[in-house]
Amino acid sequence: MRRMRGLALWGAVLTAVAAGVVPARAEGAAGDAGTAREAGEAVGVTEADLSYHGSAVLHGGRVDVRLTPRNHGPGDVSDATVRLRWSVPLAAGAQRLPAGCARTGRQEVVCGTGALPADGPGEAIALRVRLRGRPAEMTMDVDTLWGGGAVDRNRANDRQRVLLLDTGDAYFF
Repeated sequence: MRRMRGLALWGAVLTAVAAGVVPARAEGAAGDAGTAREAGEAVGVTEADLSYHGSAVLHGGRVDVRLTPRNHGPGDVSDATVRLRWSVPLAAGAQRLPAGCARTGRQEVVCGTGALPADGPGEAIALRVRLRGRPAEMTMDVDTLWGGGAVDRNRANDRQRVLLLDTGDAYFF
């Protein structure tokens, strides 16, 4: 059942991404649209700046993650998808993931953020994953898989790599 839900979420993300790459039709005179394209600007596309801040704890073969998505604007985002990847494979079998999250590979989980208003935080996302084995250290990558069709000109703040040590301490990003 979880595998089907994960495949359904992945299919929805891919469909949304495909829909987001269709060029928007510009309003106004054809010369205005041509000038904007020549300047390298997207016509009719929302611009947003997404970022993720939170913490992760590695302890005894599991990772607890808590993060909050944020949209620095200028436009609103109706929904986005954050991807979490670990350098160690997740444990085989089903993982107990919150609603809106799905496992999409051996080492990867994606979660929907919900609506992200301009200059505002989204809802916090909290999850726990079990790992294959008990690694002493590992890395976790956090990045935007899909930005709701918005253009993000500052991708540096929505891509993070966090080193986690099996100490039970929280590592912030």
